[in-house]
Amino acid sequence: MTFDPVTAAQRFHHAINDLDFAVIDDFFADDAVYGSIKVGQLSGKAEIMAAFRRYFDTYPDQVAVDELTEAVSPMSARAVWRLKATHAETGEPLVRFGEETITFNDDGRIVSVDVTDYKV
Repeated sequence: MTFDPVTAAQRFHHAINDLDFAVIDDFFADDAVYGSIKVGQLSGKAEIMAAFRRYFDTYPDQVAVDELTEAVSPMSARAVWRLKATHAETGEPLVRFGEETITFNDDGRIVSVDVTDYKV
């Protein structure tokens, strides 16, 4: 069976929308890296998952929608997304629009996520 990075990226984003941390954790390789202007450069599954948990503690009502998901190589996909969320303590709205490139290894685990925010 041929690996489909688009389907894998969509499943990953579905797990995020469901706040299914067990599934999110299972997606990442132990040595994965995650880069975003919002969180900086994260290294390793443990650091990435800690950042995910902190983020969703702060923005537990996030709703994200992929506007486009496409393969950019046999093992990576690019997703263009929009999201809205509310800060749990301050009530301040968060609106983001951007893209990410997700690269998978031969086992279908994420080895890198590179996030770029667009100007809203």
